Amino acid sequence: MDKIKIHVLRTGEVRVSPYLPFGGDDCSIIKASGITTPKSKWIWLPVFSFLIEHPAGLILFDTGWHREMSPDGVYDKRAQIKSLGSWFLYQINQGRIAKGEAIDEQLANLGLKPSDIDYVLLSHLDCDHANGLRLVKDAKHILVSEAEMIGTTRKNFQIMIRFQKRWWEGVDLKTFDWNGSEGPVGKSYDVLGDGSLVMVNIPGHSEGLCALKIRNADGKYVLLFADGGYATKSWRDMITSGITLDKQMQRQSLQWIREQSLSPDCIESLATHDTDVQPHVINL
Repeated sequence: MDKIKIHVLRTGEVRVSPYLPFGGDDCSIIKASGITTPKSKWIWLPVFSFLIEHPAGLILFDTGWHREMSPDGVYDKRAQIKSLGSWFLYQINQGRIAKGEAIDEQLANLGLKPSDIDYVLLSHLDCDHANGLRLVKDAKHILVSEAEMIGTTRKNFQIMIRFQKRWWEGVDLKTFDWNGSEGPVGKSYDVLGDGSLVMVNIPGHSEGLCALKIRNADGKYVLLFADGGYATKSWRDMITSGITLDKQMQRQSLQWIREQSLSPDCIESLATHDTDVQPHVINL
């Protein structure tokens, strides 16, 4: 197998209560939402997307924010509420995306068009991962787990606030079912059928949340664990996040992320919102 190259792309920032990413096992949904925390104590976190140059094609993992969130490249309350389609969701997280950081702008900087992308793989359907979907709607295949799509339709107050169908309206978004047994709950999807790109179900934060395990011919791999944890310290210190649908399941998934990250075969293990990570290129 030829070399695999992974571009770590910064596709905006998100501002949240510190209890949302690092609230821990006893954090309530109210505390995680930031309602009881002064805005002066909220924190800005990066939002990363990942472009994978693979011998079989180009793969994008998550999309970050849509440009319409920050038309002028700065924080814009009115534009964000319009883009998200939810005043309530705006109260939980604010976003901004600097000029040149939107995913289509990042692709153009690499000499690529959205239509050049063979697969867009979504870890899950929260706004800072799927809001930019329409920017890459011309990609050949756009996939999310069937479990995640079904999960967004459940009659639950948290779900109704978190997920808005407008982010994928007009997008040919297809679902996949599990075809493997890798991961903390024994559910995975081998995208290409050769074990080099495996979407691994890591539920808890959301029902169909997936990590992407990118493996080379020597068995070395990079793990992109999305919101299974918000930073390296999440799995290092076993800190669960405040926003979750199933705290016990989230902890089980985080334990798997820890085990995978500590393996000598793991080249890098990356969250989507780690402030210690900078844009870079990984050669696998």
